[in-house]
Amino acid sequence: MTGVPLGLRSTSFNSLQQLQLQNGGVFTALPAASLPRRPSKALLYLPREKERVCPSICRQLGRGKVAMLLLVGLGFLVFVFGCFMIYSGGNISSEIEDTRSYTVTRHQHKLKPPRAPGPPSLSKLKATKGYFPTLSHQCDHFALPPPPPADRRRPGPRPCPVCYIPVEQAIASMPSSPSVSPVLHSLTYVQDENPIQAFMQKNDDPTTSQPDGGSDFGGYPTLQERDAAFDIKEDMTVYCGFVKGSRPGRHTGFDFDEADLFELDQYHDVIVASAIFGNYDLIQQPRNISKAAKKNVPFYMFIDDETESFMKNASILDGTRRVGLWRIIVVRNIPYTDARRNGKVPKLLLHRIFPNVRYSIWIDGKLQLVVDPYQVLERFLWRPNATFAISRHYRRFDVFVEAEANKAAGKYENASIDRQVQFYQYHDGLTHYSKEKLPITSDVPEGCVIIREHIPITNLFTCLWFNEVDRFTSRDQISFSTVRDKIMAKADWSVNMFLDCERRNFVIQGYHRDILEHMPPPIVRRYPPAVARNSNSYNNNNNNNNIRPQIKKNPRRGRDRKSGSRRHHKLVGNILSL
Repeated sequence: MTGVPLGLRSTSFNSLQQLQLQNGGVFTALPAASLPRRPSKALLYLPREKERVCPSICRQLGRGKVAMLLLVGLGFLVFVFGCFMIYSGGNISSEIEDTRSYTVTRHQHKLKPPRAPGPPSLSKLKATKGYFPTLSHQCDHFALPPPPPADRRRPGPRPCPVCYIPVEQAIASMPSSPSVSPVLHSLTYVQDENPIQAFMQKNDDPTTSQPDGGSDFGGYPTLQERDAAFDIKEDMTVYCGFVKGSRPGRHTGFDFDEADLFELDQYHDVIVASAIFGNYDLIQQPRNISKAAKKNVPFYMFIDDETESFMKNASILDGTRRVGLWRIIVVRNIPYTDARRNGKVPKLLLHRIFPNVRYSIWIDGKLQLVVDPYQVLERFLWRPNATFAISRHYRRFDVFVEAEANKAAGKYENASIDRQVQFYQYHDGLTHYSKEKLPITSDVPEGCVIIREHIPITNLFTCLWFNEVDRFTSRDQISFSTVRDKIMAKADWSVNMFLDCERRNFVIQGYHRDILEHMPPPIVRRYPPAVARNSNSYNNNNNNNNIRPQIKKNPRRGRDRKSGSRRHHKLVGNILSL
């Protein structure tokens, strides 16, 4: 019989010896180091021993504690599963509001851009839109640092670092030709000397005797004309303010002097514009502007008669019409009684005021520009190959939430805001923001800065955006997404909505004039003058080893230092009696 007996273990030394003897082989003793060790019982899987463990645990802990452990384990599993579902469900606010996750103080992070690559050849410069190709841009590897720790002193939004290239390279990266306007190639504007009469002739509804929104300045487009303006074609004629008159600024409302009209007709590659109406803000001087920008980029500030009178009485404005870098343009015949609505005219219709300008940067009157305009344009337009850039709101990204915030802050009449939102909801299909809108990251802009190229598609966008401001409320954040989405549905065009913390990197936001006037003056701490020591007596005292510096003793200790002590009440009573 050559088989192994069932009662012997094949892994033991004796059974191996017997097996070889039965087979007639010669047994050779193995060295002690090469002999296989018997595995430990602790490493073997013994079902019987495992069955003994559970009853022993139950006896040691008791059934109640075992049940409690099971409930704790089950609760932990439910907690982990819930966290996974919340994470996988897509918390929109954590994905969209990344502005707050990159809030870093500018003074804490002063980044030096790496050395720029050498300029390409002239042939490559003509073939590409920018000076630096996108794949080899020196800021491609720039990453935002982690957010700073929470600070109770600065709970609001803060700026974050932005990678700018040197001014000379930014100027060289300006495209040599205008960007291509998708679909729309030619855009003209409606002119009518009697817009209200024109509305009555076009009105098909006999029950409507008055236009539903609009003004003499913007015209009174019917609802059919409004909807037709979103059907983008190669050649279009739309309402875009300045309806009366032959030229914007001449007998149209929002009029300019003839000398200013000649100035506004000049050609410029880049301009910076702002406005102060109703004496609402204090003029802010730009900083960190290069010599090239001071020479080639004009800065225009639009003001009304009220602001002009204040600036003249305060000796800020003289006959040169210049305040620092700003060239002052006085607006006559302002079309609206609301100063904020008047400010929307230059903000959204710069292409009509400056017909021969390629690029423009708009900043609100309360902002101070602290980065060179060429660097701003390179970072937010030329580098991402965009034609329109605006920052998104640092906290809100849903139009419905923005409308409620405007109502709570008293920005406009609540009924007018509700009417506008309901119109967008039921007529234009406005919905809450959701992940389905990605890569669109927000429906609410922070509209105090607009960076744009003046081409037909961007001109159409700002025209239709202004028409919504003219028809409904002046809160342009509410109407922005409706106009944007309707144009994007018809043309291959998009808006570069960059982080709000990036906007705070190149502009500093100040307070309105009325708030500054009511602020208390800063507290000036006055310290008593230092008493001059006599050098001779000081030297004599140093020679005496027994003299020690005097230490001021505070006799009030223990309970006398508390504000609730009798000594404190007695002292307060004496002061009040005086």
